[in-house]
Amino acid sequence: MDADEVLVSVRKYDGSLHWHHSMVRLGEGEHGVWLGAPVGTVYSKGAEGPVYATREARVMLFPRDAWWTALFQAAPARLDAYCDVTTPARWLHPGEVTMIDLDLDVCRVRDGGSVFVDDEDEFADHRVRYSYPPDVIDRATASADRLRAALTAHAEPFGSRCQSWLAEISSR
Repeated sequence: MDADEVLVSVRKYDGSLHWHHSMVRLGEGEHGVWLGAPVGTVYSKGAEGPVYATREARVMLFPRDAWWTALFQAAPARLDAYCDVTTPARWLHPGEVTMIDLDLDVCRVRDGGSVFVDDEDEFADHRVRYSYPPDVIDRATASADRLRAALTAHAEPFGSRCQSWLAEISSR
């Protein structure tokens, strides 16, 4: 990896490797660090290795000290925003960021803008399987509620802010 590349390493609560892929550092703003993935970026899952390559440009936002990350996808993706409820992102060094996926996902559909919470069943299962502490459960559910409201209202950074970052990664 060169200096502009960042390994995104998502783990489950037991520490096992979940999704992992490389992205390009785009910049930092008031909402956090922005990374981009051009069309054809390969996503791997756990020890399986490559699972798929993206068909659209993507950008991710890693906010400071928040219990979520946000993925913004260009067309033709069905979802324009996909937020993972996670522990706060930790930068191991400038070339790697990691967080724990807490299963809840808050998504916005491109056509029509409807917002929904996904994987509530997985969250219920994993909070028992991995013995999530009460404070983790409370932070995760509160984050999902805040994300649902922000996505529905198109409040920044879930409004137009991501569009300039998507344009930048699309032009590479």
